[in-house]
Amino acid sequence: MTGMLQGRVALVTGGRGGIGRAICARFLHEGATVYAADLSDHGSMEAGAGDAGRFIRMDVTSEAEIRAAMETVAGDSGRLDILVNAAGIELEHTIEHTSLDDWNRIFAINVTGTFLAAKHALPLLRKASAGGSTASIINFGSYDGFIADPGLAAYCATKGAVHALTRAMACDHGPEGIRVNAICPGYVDTPMLRGFFSGAGSGAGGGTLGDVLDKVREVHPTRSCGTPEDVANLVNWLASDEARYASGQLWVLDGGLTAQVQQMKF
Repeated sequence: MTGMLQGRVALVTGGRGGIGRAICARFLHEGATVYAADLSDHGSMEAGAGDAGRFIRMDVTSEAEIRAAMETVAGDSGRLDILVNAAGIELEHTIEHTSLDDWNRIFAINVTGTFLAAKHALPLLRKASAGGSTASIINFGSYDGFIADPGLAAYCATKGAVHALTRAMACDHGPEGIRVNAICPGYVDTPMLRGFFSGAGSGAGGGTLGDVLDKVREVHPTRSCGTPEDVANLVNWLASDEARYASGQLWVLDGGLTAQVQQMKF
């Protein structure tokens, strides 16, 4: 039985992070050739955390490094079928306590990095779509691009920008056979989430990590947080031909969290 992505070529930015690594592993399982682009080979995970594609050193804030990564893919594979823009950071401050340098840095990674990776992937994506199947760009927004967690003002702003950019790219490049979507996760158990709850921001509020994660699960209708594999499942579908009619959409994956009215507290 062949995989859903047999013979496809994929590049995943942030490919050595929690979600990125799970996406790379799923793509490999589905038969794709996978390039994991990140700042280091182990990323936010333990070294040797499992097979997750060929590592390419790439800083998404560097246009030169992005060009070099695309040249590597072009030299090895000649085309690119799937680009996943999963690289991102979080900044735990209100705007009053956000420096201009920090503001510019989070936009450089979360928004400009998405723009640059897509911009320089387009020639390779066009080659793939010319072969008869649609190419796919999958960006990473967040449920924080629709609503807001306290203390994450700059992060929320970047994700709103990614949402708008995704729609615009889908309109511009759909006629070229390139689909563009964004996944908007809620709480996913990753090193970033655990760092938020362990950090000085708005997360834990003094509670232990285990207690806070239990409380987070309890407020979800599904009574669970997401896993990187949950996200990878949706990414895999959006990358495949089964999703050929899906483009320009913001796919919220949050266990029903944003579907419910927040209960009054007496």
